Amino acid sequence: MTTPPQPEPLPEREREREPEPEETGATVAASAEADKQWLFGGVYGTVLASAVLAALHDAGDDFTPYYDAAWIVITAMTAALAHGYAHHMSAHLEGGYAHRLRQLARALADEWTLVVASFPTVFLLLLAGAAGWHIEPVTWAGLGLNVVLLFGWGLTTAQRAGYRLRSALAIGAADATLGGLIVVANALIK
Repeated sequence: MTTPPQPEPLPEREREREPEPEETGATVAASAEADKQWLFGGVYGTVLASAVLAALHDAGDDFTPYYDAAWIVITAMTAALAHGYAHHMSAHLEGGYAHRLRQLARALADEWTLVVASFPTVFLLLLAGAAGWHIEPVTWAGLGLNVVLLFGWGLTTAQRAGYRLRSALAIGAADATLGGLIVVANALIK
């Protein structure tokens, strides 16, 4: 009696992620939660930086890259604080004041990726200020950079979450489309 041929295993990058033997359910859940947080913060922070960059200037305005960089950081930090606080307040947490305060601190700390995701745009503006670059090419370069970063956030996070390459590319493209919408809006409004 012969056994039917077994299907060939998928290459590593095409396989759904399988937990390592030593991983526990809690470890896998924590890893998945970290991946979600990276994707959320990365996309949100990059889109936010793009929107602020696009909105800061009108034709004929003086280019103020350091001021613009500061406003991007302030906006990202404020959004992170508001989002973390809203998450905390929307969850009814039992316990004393100290416990609720620790939970609030944890909720706020979970938002750090949103702020970090704005840094490439901030660094571009700081470099533009130091080099004396003009506003229009810097704005377009920043928006283009952020579209590429959004694609990277989506692709990388989807792959880490176990999506097949084709699905991960689609997720990256969907994220990049968010940045593309800001590029189109900037072109139409200005």
